Amino acid sequence: QVQLVESGGGLVQPGGSLRLSCEASVSIFSFTSMGWYRQAPGKPRELVAELYRYGSPNYADSAKGRFTLSRDNAKNTVYLQMNSLKPEDTAVYYCRTTADVNIYWGQGTQVTVSS
Repeated sequence: QVQLVESGGGLVQPGGSLRLSCEASVSIFSFTSMGWYRQAPGKPRELVAELYRYGSPNYADSAKGRFTLSRDNAKNTVYLQMNSLKPEDTAVYYCRTTADVNIYWGQGTQVTVSS
């Protein structure tokens, strides 16, 4: 069973930055993909950024140019660096990974962008 633990959320002013971390309980080297989704109140969960085992990360249009997804295989961790945050980025952010046909989700971390 894969467990994902997110951290790094919080309250930040517009224009500020946060870095989210997602640590897996097993090696991430064999994962098919790892990424971040978010869900704002009253809205469906949506993709923010995703990285497949091979290739470059895919970003939602809303994240392009502001967010950066990276991974550290040695630490079994995926990061989401978020810069130039906007109030509309406010949401619960979830880490997700896929391994073969299995999908695993973290518990979520709240990001609130407000002055």
